[in-house]
Amino acid sequence: MSDNTITPAEALTISTLINYTEQGIASRVLAKNGGGNMTLFAFDKGQALSEHSAPFDAIVMVVEGSLLLTINGELVTAKPGTIVRMPANIPHAVDAPEPAKMLLVMLREPNHECNH
Repeated sequence: MSDNTITPAEALTISTLINYTEQGIASRVLAKNGGGNMTLFAFDKGQALSEHSAPFDAIVMVVEGSLLLTINGELVTAKPGTIVRMPANIPHAVDAPEPAKMLLVMLREPNHECNH
């Protein structure tokens, strides 16, 4: 299964693919398949994702603004151009002290063995 919401073979500016929602969090799935997904988020100032964990590693790439990530109790400040890995099954949370956009890449484990 594959689900892509971005035009193929076209250079797109990531920050223009999603708009902020006043006092909210907007999200847009850019691509999704059996290997994982890419979701773009826009956080208004003061918005947060409460502590949770996921069964897969996740990569956060900040596009605009800054985010405070708490990963297993450790505070990480992420700014545009930075990348942070959130390990599978480890509690993490996201806080936006200012309007911010991030790209989240979820990396799923393959369901089959590959012999390469």
